[in-house]
Amino acid sequence: MASSRPTLAAAHRDVTGKKVAHLRKAGKLPAVVYGHGVASANVTVDTHEFEQLRRHVGPNTLIDLAVDGSKPNPVLVSDVQTHRVTQRPLHVDLFLVRMTEELTVEVPLVATGESEAVNTHGGTLLHPIEHVRVKALPDHLPQSIQYDISSLATFDDVIRLRELEIPGDVTLLTDPEEIVAKVIPPRVEEVEAPVVAEGAEGAEGAEAGAGAGEAGESESGSGEGSGEG
Repeated sequence: MASSRPTLAAAHRDVTGKKVAHLRKAGKLPAVVYGHGVASANVTVDTHEFEQLRRHVGPNTLIDLAVDGSKPNPVLVSDVQTHRVTQRPLHVDLFLVRMTEELTVEVPLVATGESEAVNTHGGTLLHPIEHVRVKALPDHLPQSIQYDISSLATFDDVIRLRELEIPGDVTLLTDPEEIVAKVIPPRVEEVEAPVVAEGAEGAEGAEAGAGAGEAGESESGSGEGSGEG
C-alpha cells in the first residue's frame, strides 16, 4: 500500500563546515538525518521544495525522505535553523522515526468559538499555555488540539487542560490541571483630580488675607474717630 505522506528528496553531502555556504547559494539546504541506533548522515534538500513543504504541513507531520533515490523512510523535522533577518532556513535536523516507537512532541493548542466575557463584557482572552507535551506512535501524533472558549462567560471561568478532548491513542504528559484559557476584566482607568496651578492657591489666600487686613484697618480707623468725637 502506497504511503500518503508528503515526500522529500535528499542527496548525500560531503561538504561540511563553512563550505556549506556555497551549497546554499546553489539552492541546496544542508541537513542532518539522525535516529536512535543509526549513524547520522549529512544530506542536502532543495531549499525551495523544503519551504513549500513546510508551508503546507504541520509541525508533527511525517515526511517520507528518499536519499539518493533510495527507499523512502519516515522522518520528522525536529529543528530548523533560520537566518535572523530573512528567516530563510539555514540548516535542518531530520529525525528518522521507527513506526513502532512512541515519540514525545510538543502540540499546539488552538482556541475556537467565542467568549461572552470577551464579546459582551470587554475582557481580554489569555492563553497561559499554548503547547502541551504528548506521547504517541509516529502516525498518531496530533497536529493540534482544539478547544472551545464559549464556556468562558464570566471573568471567574477558566478552562483547564483536563477538560480538553485528547485522542485515546495519545498520552498527555503536561499537568492536566494547567489553565489553558481565561478572560481577565478590562482595565479601569482612574480619573485624576484637576491639578491646581502651582502658587494659585497661595495667591488666592494672600489676596483674601490682604482683603481681611484692609477691612480690619478700616474698622479700626472708624473706631478711633468715634472715640475722639
